[in-house]
Parts: sequence; C-alpha cells; structure tokens
Amino acid sequence: MADEPGGPELKIGVIGIDHGHIVGMVDGMLDAGAKVVAWATGVQTSNEQREAFQKGYPEAVEKSAREILEDETISLVLSAAINAHRADIAIAAMRHGKDVLVDKPGCVNLDQLSRVREVVTETNKIWSIYFAERVNAESSTLADQLIAQGRIGDVVQVIGQGPHSLSPSTRPSWFWDLNLAGGILADLGTHQIDQFLHFTGSREATILSAFVDNVATPERPGFQDFGEVLLEGDEGRGFARVDWLSPKGLPVLGDGRIMIMGTEGSIELRKFIDLAGRDGADHLFLANDKGVNYFDAGGAGKPFFVRLLKDIENRTYTAMSQEHAFLVTDLALRAQSIGEGEENW
Repeated sequence: MADEPGGPELKIGVIGIDHGHIVGMVDGMLDAGAKVVAWATGVQTSNEQREAFQKGYPEAVEKSAREILEDETISLVLSAAINAHRADIAIAAMRHGKDVLVDKPGCVNLDQLSRVREVVTETNKIWSIYFAERVNAESSTLADQLIAQGRIGDVVQVIGQGPHSLSPSTRPSWFWDLNLAGGILADLGTHQIDQFLHFTGSREATILSAFVDNVATPERPGFQDFGEVLLEGDEGRGFARVDWLSPKGLPVLGDGRIMIMGTEGSIELRKFIDLAGRDGADHLFLANDKGVNYFDAGGAGKPFFVRLLKDIENRTYTAMSQEHAFLVTDLALRAQSIGEGEENW
C-alpha cells in the first residue's frame, strides 16, 4: 500500500531560503499534508529570493527566526540557509522542541556535526537531510522497488556521476567561499554518498581515496570544480564523481546518472535527461538475464515526505534513519578533508 498522509495537520516554519532546494523541500511536505505557516530569511537573502518565496507560498507569513523558534504550534523547521549556517539553525530548532529537515549539506565541518549529534541525543529530535537527487527523484523510488523484487540480485556496487552547471552569474558571493559552502565533496558529494549507502544497504563505510581540484575555473583559485571519492561499505562498494563542468549546451543542470550493479543485473538511472532523446526526466534502464527494459519512472512517487511526516507524529525513523544522516555527513566531510590533503585514510 502506498504511503498516505494522515493525522493532524503538521505546521512548518522555514528558516533560510538561500538555496533553491527549499522549493522542493516545502512542496514535498505540502504534498504530504503539512502546512507552511511562517518563514524567515538569512543575512544574505536577495530581494529576488524573498519575493519569489512570498509569491510561491502566500499563505505563509514572513517572521523573524526567533518568532518561528518560539512558536509552539510549529513542529518542523525546514532550512536551506547558507550551507555553513544550517547546523546552528538546526541546533536552535531542536532545542526549541522542533524536528528539522535541512538541505544538504547539513554541516560544513566535523565540529558542527559533533554539536548536532550532541543536540540530537539531548533533545531526541529528528535531524533529517534533503538529499534531493534521491528523495525527490521518482527514478530512485522505482529503483528501490525493482531491487526489492530481486530484479538485479544483490547490489555489489553503486557508481554515481553528479555533473552540475556552474552558471557563475547566478551564484551568490557565499557560494565561492569554501568556509561557507563547504567544498565540493562536503556539498555535492553528499548526494552520491547518500545513494551509495542507500542502494547497497551499507551501515558502515570507509573512504579508500578522495580527490578535489580546480580544473577549469582559474579565475576562482580557491574554488573546487571537480571531486571524486572511492568507498567501501559493509554491503558493497561505491565510486562517485561530482563536478561543476556540465556543458552549457545541455538543457538541464547536468546529466546525473547512477549505476547500480547487482549479482544478476544492473540498473542505470538517468535523473534529468535521456541523451537518446526521450522527453522528461527520471529514466530507468534495467538489464538482467531476461533482457533489457526501459522504464519511465514518472508516477513512482516520492515517499520520503509522507514517511517523514509520519515519523514526526509517531517518533519513528522510516524516512531516513538518524544514523544514515550522520554517516553520510561524516563520510562527505572526511572525504573533503582527504581530498584537500588534510586527513589520512
């Protein structure tokens, strides 16, 4: 049976709209049956971002972050603030009795992650992360179903490719600051590490190697536009490449792909575009002993949001385990450190 919303209406407050992912986060929770009632901006939020959010969610009232935190009717805080600010927002929200869904990355350094862990233990609140490339992709939902059906046997390896369009003229100043953005593996790498752990079912993992570099953006010498990481989990292996090198002629943000290799077949997810010419997004290709199949994953659903709503009501962890959110973040931050030569593996 599909996940369905239920129970009393859950009220949401938004603190930080600096990244466009906030739209997917809010829309997902609204579709699940929640209600957004208030929002607050950050210190660098542009007038364009403020106006767009206000227009998109006219039922919500702009307030201060303090007012949202002190509103006892709000149960869940969403945040897509500047990357480096998300941990402190989450900590404040949990200490005010609220569960939290933050955009990735949830932290930009290990000190922030340590403090988040402490507050989760202290408050028993949910700290979940919006890994959009999985939880907001119906192709991922269909892949889960096909793997559960045994269509490719046991998962052995997951390879993720995460190219992104740089579009420098659209980027705010904080995007180029390593201390505020966190670095390419700490940020974009979380998507790929999340999918590696999820599809292999690994609950433990080791970084075998990691690398970051600036290969095509010399005008931004402190910027990283390329990164890769090799991982070994207790249930499979993984490799990921992320970059800001998506060609300008591509009509989408990047040709994001996930390859899932099993003992009896393989699945390829083409998240945003099929270069062979099929329209739309969420394309899935399956090959096994019975042949090759193409699936349009549209309609497979995005169960994460309803599950999170139910988790908040029932104090469960069906949308994402707390340890998964911690482990993805820890691995991404350590990969970033290794890639920069600051940590040995």
